[in-house]
Amino acid sequence: MMRKCIWLLAALSVAVPAPAQLFRFTREDLVKYTAGNPYERFPDGRPKVPDDLLEKLRALSMEDVWAVLRSAGFNNQYEGGWRLLQPGKKLVGRAVTAQYIPSRPDVNDLVAKEGTAAGRHGGQNQWVIDTLQKGDVLVADLFGKVENGTMVGDNLAAAIFVSTGAGFVIDGGIRDLEGIHPIGMAGYYRGEDPTAFADLMCTGINIPVRIGRATVMPGDIVLGDREGVYFIPPALAQKIVDRAVETRIHDDWTQMKLRTGKYKSSEIYSTPHDPELKREYEEYRKKRLGK
Repeated sequence: MMRKCIWLLAALSVAVPAPAQLFRFTREDLVKYTAGNPYERFPDGRPKVPDDLLEKLRALSMEDVWAVLRSAGFNNQYEGGWRLLQPGKKLVGRAVTAQYIPSRPDVNDLVAKEGTAAGRHGGQNQWVIDTLQKGDVLVADLFGKVENGTMVGDNLAAAIFVSTGAGFVIDGGIRDLEGIHPIGMAGYYRGEDPTAFADLMCTGINIPVRIGRATVMPGDIVLGDREGVYFIPPALAQKIVDRAVETRIHDDWTQMKLRTGKYKSSEIYSTPHDPELKREYEEYRKKRLGK
């Protein structure tokens, strides 16, 4: 196993050119690692899921998503346990990822120099914010750090909302909550703290990141509601929407029948066993799908 890990690290060091490896995948890397994407791409290679599909996903819940992902083997795409800026507001958009680790001077000096050479300005938390555009969602891995792990305050939160019209998922902290809340953006984060962003360094922009128990790729669809956040591979987006239509029809019929008080849940829930009920459901389903 150790020899295999050493081989993998060596292979990655060859695959990613040295001047870029601290900050982002190359376009070729992004295309290779998101090869299942059926849609257009941004110039940097990040998948560009169509706006109309994002709007269809906005109407869905976590329950609509999980079965499709699980059946396709994607078991590590959900994370819960968040604080929410706006509990009643959905978060939908395309993931722009950023990774941060505890700072150490020798490595951070190199990160800062390469950032300057790449034309990046401001604090390292600003580097990824400056890349955002409409429909993006900032997904930042700060390994749960809250004290001195405050990725944004009210000014940078405003910059995110103006650029994206969406919001953020920060596996870390925020500050200036009293100033951020009135902006009205959707946001998921671990905690609030008055301290500033410190003792952290950026080790990747638009690379795979870990958010709690989830693995997130650049261009994944971010879908957040009161329950938590799903990071959806673009290749499964349309299938989730199609499956959700069927699920909603079934749930509507089930609840309609239960409200009559004539049936036990075991008679209605899942697929009806009674031939007459089954026929009635199929007629209801066809009528709804026809609409």
